[in-house]
Order: sequence, then C-alpha cells, then structure tokens
Amino acid sequence: MGAEKQETVMVSICCITYNQEEYIRDALDGFLSQETDFSYEVLIHDDASTDGTADIIREYARQYPEIIKPILQTENQYAKGLTNVSGTYNFPRAKGRYIAMCEGDDYWTDPHKLQRQTDYMEAHPDCSLVFHSACIEVQGRALTERRMRPYRRSRRVSPEEIIDKTSGYPTASLMFRADMVKILPDFYVNAPLADIPLQLMAAARGWAYYMDRPMCVYRLGGAFSWTTLMKQGDYERKQRQYYQDMKKMYRGFDRETGGRFHEVARRALARIYFLTKVNTKQYGEVLAKRNRRFYRELNLRTRFFIRFENAAPGLYELALKVFHFQEQ
Repeated sequence: MGAEKQETVMVSICCITYNQEEYIRDALDGFLSQETDFSYEVLIHDDASTDGTADIIREYARQYPEIIKPILQTENQYAKGLTNVSGTYNFPRAKGRYIAMCEGDDYWTDPHKLQRQTDYMEAHPDCSLVFHSACIEVQGRALTERRMRPYRRSRRVSPEEIIDKTSGYPTASLMFRADMVKILPDFYVNAPLADIPLQLMAAARGWAYYMDRPMCVYRLGGAFSWTTLMKQGDYERKQRQYYQDMKKMYRGFDRETGGRFHEVARRALARIYFLTKVNTKQYGEVLAKRNRRFYRELNLRTRFFIRFENAAPGLYELALKVFHFQEQ
C-alpha cells in the first residue's frame, strides 16, 4: 500500500462524515486500496454522528494508525453554524503536497486514481486542479443520469470554464495543491457549500485538467446528504436563501480576483438562479424566453419531464405513481 512506502506524505485525503454508517466502509476501503509509489494520509472528520459511523472509523484507525487520522466530534459543528468543516479541521493538518477530496457517502473505485492525478500535477506545475467523471448511484427512487461526466473527453479546462460550467464536478474527484487552502478567502469560509468555492479558488490560480474516466461513485439521495437535507422543510425558502448565499460568494470571489472574471461569474450566478427555479418547479420562469440558454443546457430527460409536468400535471403525477409502484 502506497501509504506505507515512505515517511513524506504526498497526498492528504480529506473526508467529512455524518451518520454514514451504511457507506463509510466503502469510502475507507476505496482510500486504502490505492496503489501508489508515494505515501498518503486520510484526514477524516466525523461531525458527532448518532449512528455507528464513529465506531467504524475508530476500527479502521486502530488497524491503520499511520494512515487514518480521525477527529471525532462529540458536538455537531454544523448545528452550531459551522459550514466550513474541511477548512477548519482537515485542511490545517494536511501534510501532503496535494489534497484529494471525498465525502463519507461517496467512494473511489479505481486503485490508480491517486497515482494518475498526482503524476499529472507533478508534470504540470501550472495546473491547479485535476478531476474526473463519476458513476451515479441512486439511493431510493429517482429518475436521473447514471454518469456525472462534465466533458466528453479528457482535456484542459480554462479558468473561465471552471467558473461558468454547465455541469458540476464530482467532489470525490477533486485534487488540488495543498498550498491553495493554507489561507482561505472569506468567500470560501462563508459559502453554503465547499466544492464550488474550491473550484473558484483553483480557477483564480490557473487551469484544470479533466480525466474522462469514472474513478469514483457519487451517491445521490442519501438520507443525510446535503441535497436531501435541503429538500426537507420549506424547500422554496431554502432555495431562495441558497441563491442569496451563492450571490455573496460570487461577489466575494469577484472582489478577491479584482474583477478578472466578472462576466463569467455573473453568468454562473444567473445559472444558479435558474436552477433554483427548476428545483422548485417554477416553470413559468424556467420556460421564459430570457432563460432559453440555460434551459437548453439541461439534458433531454429533464427537459422532457419539465414540459410533461407543465403541460399535464395530473397525468405527470399518475405516471410517477406508476413508476414508483413498478420500482417496489
């Protein structure tokens, strides 16, 4: 195992968990399966899980004490208002030259993932981010794509494309230079989620490289995932607040970069506003002519269901019930 080959750590794997007892072994096994010619560490932060997640982490930490380095909270930090868990607890203790991200409900499937990404970054010192595609594993019933594939081939990605992209990047695919997060800008610290501001920070430093290879699994719809928790309660209010928080983040990024990416940041924020309307089914806004560009970016499946539900909501609900019945 690469983590035992030498004392100097090349990659710090940063992982955050909360109530992921069903999934955390997959994540840890994916880390430990990496075949590398360098040493790596696993920095894992559990936010006071109330299930067996912390016990499983303790079990692995006892078996691999030189690799797995946990922080097991007794009080939930997110409930106390801390959204920047990685920046507070994992990034400051990273010993590696590079940081690789993976949340506790996702996992890596390719034992050569870390080696491939590290080799690329070592050979291209002006590259600030390397990422790849993911397979999507749906928890529960959902109609969705089975692949998270931002681009159709391996290639360089310009800073402007990183900022203003039509498809998200899998968090479990991200690798960047550790010095990027030694001093965190306010727009990262105060953001409602961590992956997009990390990508913005990388864009401010240079270009990225995308590997068109599915080397991880993104679990969609887990009970304690950010997406699932967002949908509980007053979803429309949460989406409005999310947009306002993201507006602050992009404006902070714009100030931090001296307006270098003003137009692409403005378009990225407009797309987020549009997607909140998709998420809350405000189809009058979604189908408005002024949003045609963003609407065309949606995949054919999503556009079909938007048109279907908007034109015949009763029939759409019936079709969903039939689909869910057949899935049981």
